[in-house]
Amino acid sequence: MHYRTLGRTGLRISEIGYGAWGIGNSGWQGASDEESARALNRAIDLGLTFIDTALGYGDGHSERLIGKLLRERSETIYVSTKIPPKNRIWPARPGTPAEDGFPADHVIACTETSLRNLGVDTIDVQQFHVWSDEWVGRGDWLEAVERLKRDGKIRFFGVSINDYEPHNALKLIESGVVDSVQVIYNVFEQAPEEQLFPACEQHKVGVIVRVALDEGGLTGQIRADTVFPEGDFRQNYFRGDRKREVERSARKKSSRTWRLPQMRSPKRRFASSSATRRCRPSSPACARSATSSATAPSATDAALPPNSARSCARTAGHGTSIGIDPPKKKAEAVAPASFIPWEVRLSSSPCRPACSCRSRASCRAAWRRLPRSGGRR
Repeated sequence: MHYRTLGRTGLRISEIGYGAWGIGNSGWQGASDEESARALNRAIDLGLTFIDTALGYGDGHSERLIGKLLRERSETIYVSTKIPPKNRIWPARPGTPAEDGFPADHVIACTETSLRNLGVDTIDVQQFHVWSDEWVGRGDWLEAVERLKRDGKIRFFGVSINDYEPHNALKLIESGVVDSVQVIYNVFEQAPEEQLFPACEQHKVGVIVRVALDEGGLTGQIRADTVFPEGDFRQNYFRGDRKREVERSARKKSSRTWRLPQMRSPKRRFASSSATRRCRPSSPACARSATSSATAPSATDAALPPNSARSCARTAGHGTSIGIDPPKKKAEAVAPASFIPWEVRLSSSPCRPACSCRSRASCRAAWRRLPRSGGRR
């Protein structure tokens, strides 16, 4: 296991984190507490030290399972959790007053509940589960955050950015009051690279990457005959022919050699957790990984396969994170069969018959035209 520093927090966390939405049995259905406990313990056995949960995951059930783990294990385990908006609206809608989402009394009350669920005196990273930059300088939420820090009930403060709105936290980052942000970043969603990651790097804000493997669609575990339990949000997310397309992609075998160019300059080395993408062998940049740290992302989504490029791991649970150092030199590497070829990834896009995208932006635009469902990520 490799370890990185999460932004200016100074927390030295594992590159792989455990995303605990699934074990709460809300949104993601079907997990048993016994299986969840085995998965959590196995992750810790493998050196994992970072778990991301939320009060909204099973109305605190996920937090209580993690609290049990913390009492049973002697290792240092860092936990981040989230406060649900008082109005229970995901994502935050434009024009919503800060008082409707996170009034001070709600922030404090939810933090007290999470402390009891986890069985700890201090939460390492407390986050708002939705965010709108309209709330900067408005409402009394910041007073509550500062009070919780003074009282020693939370160490650091972060926000979970709305799905596919990485720009909607730039003002907060520039204000200097946030220690970490959580954002969707994967092979399909690369928008955070444009403004968010540079801003986080400049202000030393840690980044937690979520949905790194597209809600499980890139794990190879979704098949055409997969049936999700009633109430599972993936029933809608993988509706239509998406499950069949995902299975077909996973079965693709490739023996082609892909080139792995240097990802970034030495000054922009990311630390702690990420998502990795692969593109066409003919593309100028055919592989990229991102991780979190003082300068960028830590991820909480499903782990890459054991034979992925330089370092990786696999663990159970809704999500995990993965971080891979950018290679210092160009190197040849055989593409693992479990990675999905570029041509197949966009096969379910409405524009696929005419799609020969080579650029990141055009392919991202194609992917965004696919129907999406919201969720408490």
